[in-house]
Amino acid sequence: MRIDEAGLAEGVAYIASPNCDERPAGTAIRLLVIHAISLPPGEFGGPGIIELFTNRLDPGAHPYYRGLAGLKVSAHFLLRRDGSAIQFVPCSKRAWHAGVSSWRGLGRCNDFSIGIELEGCDWLPFEDAQYRALDRLTRALRSTYPIEDIVGHCDIAPGRKTDPGPCFDWSRYTAARGCCTRLAGG
Repeated sequence: MRIDEAGLAEGVAYIASPNCDERPAGTAIRLLVIHAISLPPGEFGGPGIIELFTNRLDPGAHPYYRGLAGLKVSAHFLLRRDGSAIQFVPCSKRAWHAGVSSWRGLGRCNDFSIGIELEGCDWLPFEDAQYRALDRLTRALRSTYPIEDIVGHCDIAPGRKTDPGPCFDWSRYTAARGCCTRLAGG
């Protein structure tokens, strides 16, 4: 896998999200943020995540969706349970994935991070195919950008977020790359 000059991963499906904007001038991409999402919670493979990130989620399609009405969020990438990848925002742009966040005393993590969503939840393990896809994507991103750390959403928004959750195997993920350990505690 390779990231091109526009910030798109070659060979990865691209579905443009309107929920992004320009990064502040001169801001380097220094952080990867690992998330987990499923819509409805605990259900996989449906269109909910894509619809959420493209502002097409029907609040009447599921009772849980009513609480998401009007929410404008995105991530750079989504890795499905089968390991297939979708990119929603070019890496050169700021995706709206971290919200109120802090890393090494710096707020506004969206400014200098890339958000990777894993299709999953706090109470179920992730799939082998997702770990393989995450490893490939991480290697491509680290070869393109000066990534300093890889964290969970829970690390940069403690008390507010729990993802990727207790079922995400950080030791398996970091061992596969032989570098960059998770920054515990943000």
